[in-house]
Amino acid sequence: MSATPLRLTALAAIAAFALALGPSQRAGAVDSVNPVLDPPQAQTTKPAKKKSTKKKKKAPKKTDKQSQRPFIDGYRAAHAMIYRRHDYDAAIVALKSLGRDDNPDVANLIGYASRKLGRYDDSRTWYERALAADPRHARTWSYYGMWHAEQGNVLKARDHLARVAQLCGTRCREYTELKGVIEGTRVY
Repeated sequence: MSATPLRLTALAAIAAFALALGPSQRAGAVDSVNPVLDPPQAQTTKPAKKKSTKKKKKAPKKTDKQSQRPFIDGYRAAHAMIYRRHDYDAAIVALKSLGRDDNPDVANLIGYASRKLGRYDDSRTWYERALAADPRHARTWSYYGMWHAEQGNVLKARDHLARVAQLCGTRCREYTELKGVIEGTRVY
């Protein structure tokens, strides 16, 4: 087997492995420019409803890319305002105008931008909103841990670090960044 087919086989295997992983475990998923379109619902303790025997018409799928295009484009623009241009005020306005405050990626970015502006009460509110929408949102746990570290609550930050480790391991970016902030070796 020559080098080129061997490389292609290796790349195909790596791609298949990456697709098999959950989105929070793939390398490119951190700070993704693509928002989650249908976040998992927070678990509740409500009793299950009795199913009706009548057939209901199914509503069109919410994740249809064409119907979601304005949201995706708006999210990407706000993402660039935050991470490339550091225009946090404009990004907050843009994210709020999307009307998707229940989306964990949107709420997390608003929390991050608010924290960077020193609006710690707002930031906490948005991080908690993101976690209410998706309790397994590792990026929010990491950013919220950084929030606690900045507030001087290192014990709470370490609790969040342990939660991030449960969600994505100790090699994921969310973990290493939060650990660096707690240890004082990184500012984020």
